[in-house]
Amino acid sequence: MKFSLFYFDGDGSAASGDSYRLLMDSARFADDNGLTALWVPERHFHAFGGLYPNPSTIHAALAMVTKRVQLRSGSIVLPLHHPVRVAEEIAVVDNLSRGRAGVAIASGWTRNEFVLSREPHGSRRSLMWRSYDQIVKLLAGETVTFEDADGNAVEAKTLPRPVQPRVPFWVACQSTETFVEAGRRGINVLTALLGETLESLTPKIAAYRRSLEKNGFDPAAGTVTIMVHTYLGSDVETVEANVKGPFSDYLRTHYHLLEGLARSMGLDIALENFSRDDLDSLIEFGVEGFIRGRSLIGTPESTAETVQALGAAGIDEIACLIDFVQDYDLVMGGLPHLARLARRHAPKTTIAEAI
Repeated sequence: MKFSLFYFDGDGSAASGDSYRLLMDSARFADDNGLTALWVPERHFHAFGGLYPNPSTIHAALAMVTKRVQLRSGSIVLPLHHPVRVAEEIAVVDNLSRGRAGVAIASGWTRNEFVLSREPHGSRRSLMWRSYDQIVKLLAGETVTFEDADGNAVEAKTLPRPVQPRVPFWVACQSTETFVEAGRRGINVLTALLGETLESLTPKIAAYRRSLEKNGFDPAAGTVTIMVHTYLGSDVETVEANVKGPFSDYLRTHYHLLEGLARSMGLDIALENFSRDDLDSLIEFGVEGFIRGRSLIGTPESTAETVQALGAAGIDEIACLIDFVQDYDLVMGGLPHLARLARRHAPKTTIAEAI
């Protein structure tokens, strides 16, 4: 199992010279301690995640303070951007990092983000795949034809050229249909345990592997990355005491997570109709549920079974979401334990490799 860091919840509503302190310092830690990648999202118009409106801008800075860790966008919402701009920014990050760029793509979620798009919200999935095809061609040095404002055909060939012969791509997946399409195209998968369980996710991963094989790709070569809320320490009781308050606040803010929790309890009720006591009970259930089966919250020893279960489901990489706990000292203090977990589950070095 590979381990990476995933960022999403930095509060962008307050002006502060230290807004990116946790990001930069944890990135240096990941680079020094053998973690695989740093995942930065694209997020608009919301305090939580508001530190990350443009992954490429963030990765340009991270490229300057890291040497080996992969720099991945997770995810660029392709319908919001022109393919030329996306290809150019990916290539810049790849050059600044000397070949460490990776990209996850997404079709978008909230409607208000689509003020940045000239296309309707309902066309977002087909537009995502069309843009992806164009970006791949541009990164390969091919010419792609676009139409300008006057309806004229313009042939575009972007610069700079990326360092990597082929920049790796992921697609954000929740539906079986998207898993199968990812396999058909031979790209990697980024997913999460938000509105479902590992038991419901496992058949989708199997469908992805079958689709890879059916379309001429090595089914074992595709990388399945899962975003998992992560906070580790030296003893379970202290970890849970530290995390319950911040995680409860997190769930109150992220209604889409609460809706998933309600569904997992068999409740098909609009959250606005919940009383305060109902929401408190749902949040308490959600925190306990995430701690027990949907997260890496505990110690390297107590979470080992979860890591093994994720691996058995066909998952190759855990992208550890760390900044849902918005306390610099707590998060940084937990990273050495995460590094220990990563070493615990790293592939064993063979005798031949050691020699």
